[in-house]
Amino acid sequence: MAKREEILTTALDVIARNGYRRTSVKELADAVELSQAGLLHYFSSKEELFQEVLRKRDEVDTATYGLDVERSIDSFFEVIRHNSEVPGLVQLYAQLSTEAADAAHPAHEFFVRRYDTFRATFGGMLREEQAAGRLDPEIDVERTANLFLAAADGLQTQWMLDPTIDMAEHISYLWQLITRQD
Repeated sequence: MAKREEILTTALDVIARNGYRRTSVKELADAVELSQAGLLHYFSSKEELFQEVLRKRDEVDTATYGLDVERSIDSFFEVIRHNSEVPGLVQLYAQLSTEAADAAHPAHEFFVRRYDTFRATFGGMLREEQAAGRLDPEIDVERTANLFLAAADGLQTQWMLDPTIDMAEHISYLWQLITRQD
């Protein structure tokens, strides 16, 4: 399992730097001193490899930014800010999540669970904000979590097309709108 972790950690760096489309399995294999077949021995397919890269990214982001129900909403904004530093991973996420909308895609269940987890985590953060009096108690947290997820995904797409868009600033502005902050 140590080699699999090495592959995933290396893939995070290579894809973040080079982009999803410009990163080949051969390049990843070379980076960890394996043949392509040797690398794919650790994964059932190229699709599983890239799905696991995204899972590893989520794991690293959760550990780095403390994404859990008990944390401040600011941890979510930090992840959005960080995404602008890893364009290749944003590209991988956008591509794979779109493809995974097809129920037959190997990453379909991964994304269904990922979105469920995000909604639950972000919903918990919103409930914490309500309990602290910083968010209107009448706001539907499930809908609001969905709206933030949709906004974050949409802003990533816009940012890939126009890197001058500040994703974190836009998400922060949305937060200000619902909390009536300046």
